[in-house]
Amino acid sequence: MTLDLGRRVAFTLGALLVFRLGTFIPVPGIDPVVWQQVFRTQAGGILGMFNMLAGGGIHRLAIFALGILPYVSAGIIVQLLTVTIPRLKTIRRRGEAGRIRLEMATRIIATLMAALQAYGIAVALEGVGGVVAEPGAVFQLSTVLTMTGGVVFLIWLSEQITLRGVGSGIALILALGIVAELPNAIAGALELGRQGLLSFNAMLALVLLAVALTALIVVMELARRRLPLEFPARQIGARTIAGRSQLSFKLNSGGIMSAIIASWLLLVPTLVIGMAAEQGSARWFEAGRPLYLICQVVFILASAFVYTALIFNPDTAAEDLKSYGVVVPGVEPGEATAEHLDRVLSRVTLLGAAYLAFVYLVPELLIAYAQVPFYLGGASLLVVVCTVLDLQKEVRGYATIKSGG
Repeated sequence: MTLDLGRRVAFTLGALLVFRLGTFIPVPGIDPVVWQQVFRTQAGGILGMFNMLAGGGIHRLAIFALGILPYVSAGIIVQLLTVTIPRLKTIRRRGEAGRIRLEMATRIIATLMAALQAYGIAVALEGVGGVVAEPGAVFQLSTVLTMTGGVVFLIWLSEQITLRGVGSGIALILALGIVAELPNAIAGALELGRQGLLSFNAMLALVLLAVALTALIVVMELARRRLPLEFPARQIGARTIAGRSQLSFKLNSGGIMSAIIASWLLLVPTLVIGMAAEQGSARWFEAGRPLYLICQVVFILASAFVYTALIFNPDTAAEDLKSYGVVVPGVEPGEATAEHLDRVLSRVTLLGAAYLAFVYLVPELLIAYAQVPFYLGGASLLVVVCTVLDLQKEVRGYATIKSGG
């Protein structure tokens, strides 16, 4: 088992190295110097967040600039559709065959989304003076092919990491992109401190805030609401033993997915308002503005509740418990149990959503009102911490199997 774990770790590191190298290969036909000047003016907002998730690929306009996010977004869309469309529900219940069909649909949707996003990026770049050397159909086609190809390759690479490596390939690619950009953020902060633009107290406060948020995320991600269960009494020899167990609810049931859903939902109105509204009115929806923060809280609450509803159905759980003769102490089986589970889950989800909102809003308020000149995102911190916790759990699982053998 030690040798197998070592091979998996080596494969994972090699695959992540390939991803990292791809973030330095630029899209053909652009002037990187001009683009970097444009990027610096937007590095503290939405663009900075997606650049961090893409491992700096947007900053360098690399072939991996779109990252793995189109695949994640496509997965979210397919999950929502399987809940609302009966035919897709039937496909999902067909076991391995149904899973393969849904995964294929996810890949197709991700490829189409990546192509549309790449085309939008190409057109937008042509509208920025000096970035594109030779605007036209050739540049648009090459940009769409290279960026879409980068997404397709990352989809394949993430699946290989999940299959042959350690941990979730999607989560590791997202986390690596974030971690890889941290040195640049730290170096930028130190340079601002050297120039006197960022005081020592402000830098110390940022460090303490990052440590405090990390500790909060660890505590909340490991926290559980345990609901006692009782099994039917069993006769073992001369003794009658009543079985007892627990039903564990995680505060943040969605984990990384809730954070990504909220960011994805928030991006849509941001882009629409930015393109459709006048310059003056569009400023009301900039990062840190009250309207932006209100929408962020609403989307966080919505994503937490929607994703929790996708992965846990109180009615189905109550029926399963009833069929096995398992009861919640003091609660009647069937409909009463379903209502009790729904009530407990709603309270747990509300607490988890409030925690997510806090983790999101504190960095946004810092950027807006403390004039922090780089992106420090709660979503990014959540992705990294959740990935490390999941990775630690999987490695411990391999160690347990080894000790058991």
